[in-house]
Amino acid sequence: MARAVELAACGRGATSPNPVVGCVVLDADGNVAGEGFHAYAGGPHAEVVALRAAGERARGGTAYVTLEPCDHTGRTGPCSLTLLDAGIARVVVAVADPTPKAAGGGARLRAHGVAVEFGVLAEEAERVNAEWLTYARLGRPYVTWKFAATLDGRSAAPDGTSQWITSPEARADVHRLRAESDAIIAGIGTVLTDNPRLTARPPTPADPSPTVTPADSSGPADLSHVGGPADPIGPADPIGPAGASSPVGPSHPASQGGGTRAAARVPLRVVVDSEGRTPPGARVLDGEAPALIAIADDIETGLAQTGLAQTGLAQTDLAQTSSGEAGHRAELIRLPRHDGGLDLHALLRELAARQVVSVFLEGGPTLAGSFLRQGLIDRVIAYLAPALLGAGPAALGDAGVATIAGTHRLVFDDISPIGPDLRLTARPVLAPPRKES
Repeated sequence: MARAVELAACGRGATSPNPVVGCVVLDADGNVAGEGFHAYAGGPHAEVVALRAAGERARGGTAYVTLEPCDHTGRTGPCSLTLLDAGIARVVVAVADPTPKAAGGGARLRAHGVAVEFGVLAEEAERVNAEWLTYARLGRPYVTWKFAATLDGRSAAPDGTSQWITSPEARADVHRLRAESDAIIAGIGTVLTDNPRLTARPPTPADPSPTVTPADSSGPADLSHVGGPADPIGPADPIGPAGASSPVGPSHPASQGGGTRAAARVPLRVVVDSEGRTPPGARVLDGEAPALIAIADDIETGLAQTGLAQTGLAQTDLAQTSSGEAGHRAELIRLPRHDGGLDLHALLRELAARQVVSVFLEGGPTLAGSFLRQGLIDRVIAYLAPALLGAGPAALGDAGVATIAGTHRLVFDDISPIGPDLRLTARPVLAPPRKES
């Protein structure tokens, strides 16, 4: 199962809105006969890849899979039936599928005499699939807050300048993480101060095969050693919260191998702008990537005259912006107010309805404080530069902490040098509640 978890990590950044899944098939004698992972949305599921690699050696064997085999028929058949057809005698599952649409594979296998065991390395499998499991269980995207700061916690100098606190290596790493996300969120303060593009521009490595990293790290995974079928069985059905609509950006076709990473869809750019102050000429509206401007539902804004489509919570009518030369669309959405800003729960529900599984929050101290105050941050990635400012804005604004007893405690998952800087990856000690209060 540890190998299956490692394989699942190979699909990070390419499977959305589907989960990452790894599978290892042993023959009847306990020898590895095949392995695989779900490499990209629209590609074959992990069980299919592993069973094709195993061939007849799978009969009477055992399949280790990180997520319960699906039991529904969409564009592909149920993985539970694929395992039965292959003659698998035993299936070991790390995590049960939480979605009503796809769950039940374990029960079907048991009904046909297959021995099924759940819960093996469940914690490790949950962590590697945290984005999708959050999306499936809570009906909202998984939120990663990223910030860059000096060792004394300053995100900019007193005059507001911040380019650049961290190194080119750290900034390249940020672009890689952006590219693995479905949406990038910033607040209006960041847009007005820095006029960012909020696009993913990861460097193209000379060697297309990245290195292996542990399943719980923030690094890319090595795909080169994993074989796959010559022909996928067809596009897979997205699995997620009920009512989710089509993805926000295009998924690009991949090569026809189960072990080949597809190009990720273009991340959606989201600006949280309560008062509708986004300038019509802002770079987030340049058409380079899709954009969503979220404003309060009780204001009038000149943005309505710039060609942006206006929608409510239940509408998804998109329109081309006047500046969208690259063919991507921008949308204006109205949300209720809450806690001195916009209702962030409503924003995340709206993003989930667009099959946004993971978001990368870069929105400045005020917006970060609002997300943290409302319990909506699932992971923190901090880039610390070996520098001191002594004054200037802090990386985090009001997070609702009045006394030390209310401190938001985290646990470190990874500490890595990135060039001359340090990247710290941490998550809340207590998981967010399963249901919104």
